[in-house]
Amino acid sequence: MKLNIALLAGDGIGPEVIAQAVKVADAVAKKFNHELNWRPALTGAAAIDAVGEPYPDATHEICATSDAVLFGAIGHPRFDNDPTAKVRPEQGLLKMRKKLGLFANVRPTFTFASLLDKSPLKRERIEGTDLVFLRELTGGIYFGEKGRRDAGETAFDNCVYTRAEVQRLAKKGFELAMKRSKKLCCVDKANVLETSRLWRETVQAMEKEYPEVTVSYEFVDAVAMRLVQWPNSYDVLITENLFGDILTDEASVISGSLGLMPSASLGANIGLFEPIHGSYPQATGLNIANPMATILSAAMMFENFGLLEEGKAIREAVNSALEKGIVTQDLAEDNLSYGTAEVGDWLAKSI
Repeated sequence: MKLNIALLAGDGIGPEVIAQAVKVADAVAKKFNHELNWRPALTGAAAIDAVGEPYPDATHEICATSDAVLFGAIGHPRFDNDPTAKVRPEQGLLKMRKKLGLFANVRPTFTFASLLDKSPLKRERIEGTDLVFLRELTGGIYFGEKGRRDAGETAFDNCVYTRAEVQRLAKKGFELAMKRSKKLCCVDKANVLETSRLWRETVQAMEKEYPEVTVSYEFVDAVAMRLVQWPNSYDVLITENLFGDILTDEASVISGSLGLMPSASLGANIGLFEPIHGSYPQATGLNIANPMATILSAAMMFENFGLLEEGKAIREAVNSALEKGIVTQDLAEDNLSYGTAEVGDWLAKSI
């Protein structure tokens, strides 16, 4: 198979971890006789510095004409610390999701047997955890009308959803549940929010199309609590944009490190694959960032093309590295850590 992959390294540690994912993906392509054509493009603070725009038209053209996008991270302290900034790296991410139609964010949370004691949660609470959040990505409060009134003394952010937006996300949730344990949880705040009531009634109406799936409905605050008490009670969860943003970050620490969890953002025509961590500017250029989340995102990319053995090869290599202690400092014991590039080299050679 020949694949054209847009390569958006972004900011901070993005270029470093992306470089390792490319090494590993190229090793997989060589092993399984595929051809990967990498197409680099600018985004985030790097793009603002170069052309004044966090998601330039040239970058969009590359993404839109590729088979997938492999993405690093965006963000820079000079924007985070300036509330008056008119152009921000994160605006590029929102624009990219909207223009590429990436409406479903898929975030798995799973544990590694060799790292159970690295989690801030007790081993007995997290053992066996293997859940997936599907977060709606192009609607809700992040994309609703926002502004100020009363001479800037009052601010507002509107949360808006259409039934069609809920249906297309819920459909992916039901389909994923059918491939797994046939359990689906719809996360909302239907006791307070009208948008949540729309979510709940829409998903309830779809239940008859998937009679084998057992559906539960839980308020977001209850899910936030249960995620740290009994995370292995969940399998597939669907929710709106803001709730999903918060809950998936909470769930990510279950594994023991933000540097381990991959994600995908899917649309009708293209998928974007990225680690869930941020740009971690403090570590930029120090060769200490954990590249495994980005590398596992590449595994998700292969699997999205139906190349399951290729994805499995990456996952097995990562598991082997974790068991052997070939890890960066966030996971190392007794100060026996490897650099970002060394981990990438080891994984590529292993494959």
